[in-house]
Amino acid sequence: MAELTKMEKLLLHAGRLLTSTLDYEELMKLVLELAAKATDSEAALVYRIDKNIDVVRGRFARCCDSEVIYFTLDKGEGIIGWVAENREPVISNEPDKDQRFSPKLEDNLGIKFRNTLAVPLIGRAHMIGVVEVVNKYEGGYTENDLDTVFGLANQFAVAIDNANLYRDAKRRAVEQQLLYDVSKTLSSTLNIDEVLRLILSSLNKVVGFIAGGVFLLDEEKNEVSTVYSEGYSHSGSEEFMQLKIGQGLVGWVAKTGEAVIVPDVDKDERYVSGHPETKSEIGVPMKIDGRIIGVLNLESSKPDAYDDHSLELVTAFASHAAISVERAIMHEQMIANQRLAEQLSIARNIQLSFLPKADPVIRGYDISGVNIPSGEVGGDYFDYIKIIDNQHGIAIADVSGKGIPAALIMASFRASLIAEIRNNYAIRTICSKVNSLLFESVEQGNYVTAFYGVLDSKNDIFTFCNCGHNRPILIRQDGSVEMLREGGLALGVLINTVYEERPIFLRSGDLIVFYTDGVTEVNNDSGEEFGEKHLIDAVKECRQQPAREIHGEIVRRVKEFASRKHVFDDLTMIVMKKI
Repeated sequence: MAELTKMEKLLLHAGRLLTSTLDYEELMKLVLELAAKATDSEAALVYRIDKNIDVVRGRFARCCDSEVIYFTLDKGEGIIGWVAENREPVISNEPDKDQRFSPKLEDNLGIKFRNTLAVPLIGRAHMIGVVEVVNKYEGGYTENDLDTVFGLANQFAVAIDNANLYRDAKRRAVEQQLLYDVSKTLSSTLNIDEVLRLILSSLNKVVGFIAGGVFLLDEEKNEVSTVYSEGYSHSGSEEFMQLKIGQGLVGWVAKTGEAVIVPDVDKDERYVSGHPETKSEIGVPMKIDGRIIGVLNLESSKPDAYDDHSLELVTAFASHAAISVERAIMHEQMIANQRLAEQLSIARNIQLSFLPKADPVIRGYDISGVNIPSGEVGGDYFDYIKIIDNQHGIAIADVSGKGIPAALIMASFRASLIAEIRNNYAIRTICSKVNSLLFESVEQGNYVTAFYGVLDSKNDIFTFCNCGHNRPILIRQDGSVEMLREGGLALGVLINTVYEERPIFLRSGDLIVFYTDGVTEVNNDSGEEFGEKHLIDAVKECRQQPAREIHGEIVRRVKEFASRKHVFDDLTMIVMKKI
């Protein structure tokens, strides 16, 4: 058996090494090492071609050095690019005099090119890249070196093709598993941080990034801000964490709804620095039913790190992120609505606890009150307060605002009113003291309109003070009408408010209607308000009926008058008749 030639031994050795692994990165290191050693060169480069992109990625390593440096070149750039374009080998022993040579590689790789040899890699009848050796230790490159690299190139191409197919199959299996894991987690939890953490972790495995985040769109504030992020330093990226719509790549994606891949952020004026080592970036809109709710953004320390396949993956994960964010928002809104419902229920219970359980029984008088709450808790209040025999307080009030705050203010007003009544002060003094207490205890801008009077049923005298409230209507037995206006400002507006009181004598057949604005501030379809006029007409027409039936008829007429679109406030009323 004939002894193997040096070339045959080299090819056998290369074959054994190249078939020892299907790991893509490990294989590329072997290719670089074999090419450099076989030609006695200082370093080697492998240049992969992707027909879908304009920027080509490469790997560079010095002989016997495990460190691999990644680089990118525009298609056709440099001697290696020329070989890829023309599918012809090149030997250049004076590259600085070769017009095809690009000094850019020397700057990027930190090596001075004295001479170089480049050969196309053709696998399965298609061009997949170029292998290049640099700086032969002794002399220049020869035709023998070209034959050596050509002999290896065929094995390189087949091995790289196989490793690439294996890598793609393995990567797609991992991608599918990660997408499944995210879907499974998404269906089992409402914890937005847990889902977004898994999404970014998965993307880091299949796409890679040094910094990434999910940014939520807020159209009212005209900004996008971070919901969840990894890799950004809080001290150096505050501007990036909260951007105006249209600002930076994240803001641009939020504004246009279009995905963006930036191979070199230094060349894109839209870029806003979020990480000092960022070289390339990808941003994808997060959409729900075509509506943009945010942006999923990744940044890499490698130039041209993202391609069309990356875009497909990030888009898929962005859909999961959008669903997760939307579900979290809906869940928070549901919780907020539940809390609001609980608050409204508490406020309504507080309000109901203040209202009298039954109409008072007062000799010579027919008195009846009603409170019809709106769907949203307001601040209406009325009460009958027994002072001494033959003397009863009549109170009606309306607090600014709604819900628990209004209920608490009403509680403060009621407690203050009852306390001052028990001190046996004059009505004007009671109102002045309650005013001072409210002014000191409630926030500025909150107030109470109130009407308080004392009925002396033995002497048929009603003494009152109107504190900025709707004017009660006094209809005399002869049909004449008077509005009870004397008093002063609403309670809690100014600290030193002076109030006045006024007594009126009541005769058989006289009637007073006390009410809140929920009775009069009702509009019909034409925009006309029910107002005092319609209220007076309604009272006159049914004044002969018992007090309870009178306010029942008024309520019926108010509801009949109201537009179908009208949103009712609390409706509160007291009818007091002298029998």
